[in-house]
Formats: sequence, structure tokens, C-alpha cells
Amino acid sequence: MNAFTALSPADLERLARKRAGAKMGWYIHALVFVLVNAGLMLLAALQGLHWAVFPAAGWALGLAVHGAVVFIRLQRAGLFHSLLERERQALQAQRDPW
Repeated sequence: MNAFTALSPADLERLARKRAGAKMGWYIHALVFVLVNAGLMLLAALQGLHWAVFPAAGWALGLAVHGAVVFIRLQRAGLFHSLLERERQALQAQRDPW
């Protein structure tokens, strides 16, 4: 039995929208990161300096943390639902002696 079969269709839809929104938020963040830092790199290159690497490095760390929160949390949510379903099945087996 799938861990998500115990959820109602409305709950599945809400969960799917939440996950898709979290992923879309990270993709937008990554796109803005690339565009802004490309502009900063171009500006720094025109000035003959290399200062743009510092904001890019700091922002890259923030983008990595954002990605870890989104993608690792989503995987752990799936793990939680599968563990929850196993516990439900174990409790059902204890309650039903036949």
C-alpha cells in the first residue's frame, strides 16, 4: 500500500500544490541568482575589478541552504508518510486478531 493512499484527494491536491510551490520558489530564486550575478560580473569586468565574486559567494550559500530546505524536507515528508502508514498497518494488525 502506498503511503499516500490514506490521504483524501483534497489532501493529496493540497500536498502536491505545496510541494510544487516550494520547488517553484527555489527555481525562481536560482534564476534571479543567475541573472543578477551575471549582471554584477559584467559590471565588475567593465571596471576591471573582481569584487562581484563576494556577493555571488554569499548568495550561493543562501541558495544552497534554500535548496537543501526545499528538497531534503520534501524527501523527509515522503519518509514520514511511509512510516506513518506502516504504523497504521501495525496498529490495525494488533487490533484485528484474525
